[in-house]
Amino acid sequence: MNAFNKNYLTPYINFHRPCFFPETITDEKGKERKRYLYENMMTPYEKLKSLPDWTQYLKKGTPPHALESKAESMSDNEAAQQLQSARESLFQGIFKRKA
Repeated sequence: MNAFNKNYLTPYINFHRPCFFPETITDEKGKERKRYLYENMMTPYEKLKSLPDWTQYLKKGTPPHALESKAESMSDNEAAQQLQSARESLFQGIFKRKA
């Protein structure tokens, strides 16, 4: 499970799966409301890159171009297919074992 999460699931979520990021709006009474607009839909990596001086949040020794090459190494559909095939083989291995 750990290898599957590290090698397939986490890269897919961070680089290929779009997420909604909320926009917080405060009304005249001071109540905060969150709006989820399509314009704010992006992958977590794209959101990181949209921050000012985003390289300061990287681990020491992680070059920004390495993340960019990882994001561009395959298309979103290819990453989803790779995730699905890895998930199928993982579950086949789990269900073949006998208790």
